[in-house]
Amino acid sequence: MSHSFSILFYPKHRASDSEDSAVLYTRLTYIGKRAEFSTSRRIDIKYWDKRSSKAKGNSDESRSINRYLDSIRSKLYDIHDRLLRDNQPISAKIIRDIYFGKGDEQERMLLEIFQEHNDQMEKLIGKGYTKGTMQRYNACKNHIENYLLYTYKKNDIPVQDVDHKFITGFDHYLKSQKDCAHNTALKYIVNFKKIIRIAYANQWIDKDPFFHWKSTWKSAEREYLTDLELQKMVEAEFDLPRLDLVRDIFLFCCYTGLAFADVKKLSEDDIVLGMNGKKWIKTKRQKTKSLSSIPLLDVPACIIEKYKDHPQVKIKNTILPVLTNQKSNAYLKEIADVCGIKKNLTTHLARHTFATTVTLSKGVPIESVGKMLGHKSLKTTQIYAKVLDEKVGRDMEVLEQQLKKVKKV
Repeated sequence: MSHSFSILFYPKHRASDSEDSAVLYTRLTYIGKRAEFSTSRRIDIKYWDKRSSKAKGNSDESRSINRYLDSIRSKLYDIHDRLLRDNQPISAKIIRDIYFGKGDEQERMLLEIFQEHNDQMEKLIGKGYTKGTMQRYNACKNHIENYLLYTYKKNDIPVQDVDHKFITGFDHYLKSQKDCAHNTALKYIVNFKKIIRIAYANQWIDKDPFFHWKSTWKSAEREYLTDLELQKMVEAEFDLPRLDLVRDIFLFCCYTGLAFADVKKLSEDDIVLGMNGKKWIKTKRQKTKSLSSIPLLDVPACIIEKYKDHPQVKIKNTILPVLTNQKSNAYLKEIADVCGIKKNLTTHLARHTFATTVTLSKGVPIESVGKMLGHKSLKTTQIYAKVLDEKVGRDMEVLEQQLKKVKKV
């Protein structure tokens, strides 16, 4: 018999059992993984020998129980030996399922389930999912595939083999082998968690391996442009039309707080007259479907006017000729060099700039900022208030060092 496979019988109390009586259970263990089932036989606890895993004595009842347990043990070992001989997949659950006549059910494999999920998601792009979300799940599946090859030397594994050790190992692999930052690795694990929850909901696994898994997001420092840097961008002149366009779109985001994807789809229908008789942008965020309500300031209004006759605006029925996010981010690096800005300019940094430099630092109430940003929770907006507090703290530390140099009277 294989030393990697063991069988144990033990009494287990149920809520309805008396203190003296219990049902006998069978526990199968294969390479450290367990599966259990009830034998449906009851026993008086005082007649159970824990050490030998048998009923005590020579009474008819004890001999009957022991014969029944020997029969179960023999059948289970026969199943194990047959699987081993036929070079079939083996696990405690497989052996238990075959014992109960479920051996014809195909074992669900992890990457197969992941691919089924991704195939279904791809059909729903634009109907609840975005291409960006699809790309993240594809990337997560690729990371799982590489992790299996790197750690387990396997192309796939049964989904029931995913345990807490697998999850923590995947986290470590992402950080050590793929150089993922903490929050990036956590995003992939959250994506992976959805796949496991699908398996659990479909009863392809007995328990949720994420039940005891805990992790927290690390608050990252959000960069934004200062008033001086923002003014440099406004005043900059570019010989290349593509840089001029990308700078204008970036500034539009800085003065509206809209994310790049939301600006790209913005149309005339999203510009409305408010109760104060002035123009407002009212649009649903692509990411959260929440409504953003933003007064149209002079800078973004002038940018809209500048591009109203642009061919792309006419063809696509949008208000701005927005390039792809990839191209925009590449050109923003050139713009930063021209303006002498040392920060890593990205399209999303404009949204941070609106929240901090353009609004909160000018005394706009945090509730109003949250409404304009389309945040569903004030806690999300408070992240930007925290950024400003940190900036004040750092500035005061610099002041404190300077004051120490001043000669005391």
